[in-house]
Amino acid sequence: METKLTQLLDIKYPIIQAPMFLVSNVAMVTEAMKGGIAGCIPALNYRTLEELRASLKELKANKVEGGSFGFNLIVNKSNIKYKEQLRVICEEGCDFIITSLGSPEETINQAHKAGIKVFCDVTDLRFAKKVEELGADAAIAVNNQAGGHRGNLSPEALTNQLSKALHIPVISAGGVGCKADIDTMLSYGASGVSVGSPFIASIEAGVTQEYKQACVDYGEKDIVMTERISGTPCTVINTPYVEKIGTKQTWLETVLNKNKKLKKWVKMVRFSIGMKAAENAATKATYKTVWVAGPSIEYTKEILPTIDIVRNLTH
Repeated sequence: METKLTQLLDIKYPIIQAPMFLVSNVAMVTEAMKGGIAGCIPALNYRTLEELRASLKELKANKVEGGSFGFNLIVNKSNIKYKEQLRVICEEGCDFIITSLGSPEETINQAHKAGIKVFCDVTDLRFAKKVEELGADAAIAVNNQAGGHRGNLSPEALTNQLSKALHIPVISAGGVGCKADIDTMLSYGASGVSVGSPFIASIEAGVTQEYKQACVDYGEKDIVMTERISGTPCTVINTPYVEKIGTKQTWLETVLNKNKKLKKWVKMVRFSIGMKAAENAATKATYKTVWVAGPSIEYTKEILPTIDIVRNLTH
């Protein structure tokens, strides 16, 4: 399965284990590397720079031939830790950085000086061309089948559009739960795929057994969009609690979001509240369950070791 992505990262299979808030960790990524793919962790999974630095050192020590690892950075102003996180990652080194939700220009400049590749999340051709001009090494095409914050275009439409217009590799993110899905994405012009939701129900994932079991018990038809987590539409499992609180913003949030002066602050507050709710659901047994996942949990039938999930995706 040699592609531009396998060549870029020197991996066996063209798969990135997607960075997932509170789910991804060193153990998951280590096992992903053993399986011949790349793994990625959100820098925001670490409360302190010391914890982030320690994870970088551990992953470097755990790295094996045919695997690689990286970190995800939220690069907009809502992430006040961003510049310091970037500094630590560049000091310690990793194979790649994935940027989300903002301009990747500074990240690309600093990372390239440190010999780190940069892949950028994009949802449309306009932004994809912009990150290519800034020097991104690949574009991650976030389609409308992705878990969490997703794009608006179908995997076929977005991947086709970007692969024909860009000179850098395109990595399709969303809608992959089995090997046949990977083959389909490659046929659309992708050089690889980013896969998240199937790994939530891994033994190594850093979330509760209830969250993992929900990915087994629920399926594609149970995924809904909600505006109640971060203020931006996000896919979650439609648990009884989600049904109870609804998926639309409150009337007050809607009014405040229309006020140009207040909009930014409202989004920051909503993001903070939403991330705390997601953290509680992921790490505590609670009836207030807001579990982020994508429709590809349809293929999740049991909780498995990460290495077995990789094997299911590649064979």
